[in-house]
Amino acid sequence: MEEMTSLNETTGSQVTEYILMGITNHPELQDPLFVVFFLNYMAIVVGNLGLIILTSLDSHLKTPMYFFLRHLAFVDLGYSTAIGPKMLIGFIEEKNIISYRGCAIQLVFYVLFVASELFILSAMAYDCYVAICKPLYYMVFVSDMVCWLLVAISYLYSIMVSLLVTIKLFKLSFCKSNVIRHFYCDGAPLLSITCSDTSDIELIIVTLSAFNFVSSLLIIFVSYMLILVAIHRMNSSEGRHKAFSTFGSHLTGVVIFYGTLLFIYLQPPNSHSFDADKIASVFYTLIIPMLNPLTYSLRNEEVKGALRRFFKTIT
Repeated sequence: MEEMTSLNETTGSQVTEYILMGITNHPELQDPLFVVFFLNYMAIVVGNLGLIILTSLDSHLKTPMYFFLRHLAFVDLGYSTAIGPKMLIGFIEEKNIISYRGCAIQLVFYVLFVASELFILSAMAYDCYVAICKPLYYMVFVSDMVCWLLVAISYLYSIMVSLLVTIKLFKLSFCKSNVIRHFYCDGAPLLSITCSDTSDIELIIVTLSAFNFVSSLLIIFVSYMLILVAIHRMNSSEGRHKAFSTFGSHLTGVVIFYGTLLFIYLQPPNSHSFDADKIASVFYTLIIPMLNPLTYSLRNEEVKGALRRFFKTIT
């Protein structure tokens, strides 16, 4: 505890490294948690990498829906990898230290992939809308060029957002402390240890976060409303069932992902705490990327069929 206190007080105007508090301060929990999250991260890698490979190789999955699903798996793998390995190292190291540059790099990739996921989920909702409401024009409205354009815009915009936020944030002076009350480098914990004026960067973060969240959720909401109207007008129960199965997995993923983000960012100020943030962050950075491949494969007959064909070819 004395060592932590001495490290907590920085004497210069800037720090060269940070101490990540991690998920828990209880030493007896470090080893069990390492095992749990190691297995969790392995499941993330196997599930998402497997989904990427499967949708890339199987000729039956060469459709826009699986194109977007492949990129969803890529960004899930991306932000969990930006956080997971360093978190695992923190469980076995005596001092969970991350360098100034390493912290900035981690934040860049974390923001990049999370922002990309918001807009890829929006693109998937648009794809569901066209498939159910405009099936005759599907290959026109969701052509290969349109798919690549939507994904490219998502990535390019997210790169600009992540670089802007990270550059502005790391231009601040961190002289209050070098202890980050989190298990990875995130905006709020970093802002809490700076001694610079944070009004500009806070405005940027709030504005961009609100725009990203609201715009992507609005696209999803409008798409779902149009889909539900179209399903209600269907006379065939078989048609309704097929339509629901088309976007059912996506709906599950959206509810889990956006629900967790809402829990973090819409907490009342008096009840907001870093401990609650850590629990929610574990869920959407390490649990959701593990659940998504299961959600999209176990509820999808085409993916299950592709898996059976894949295993037949290797046995």
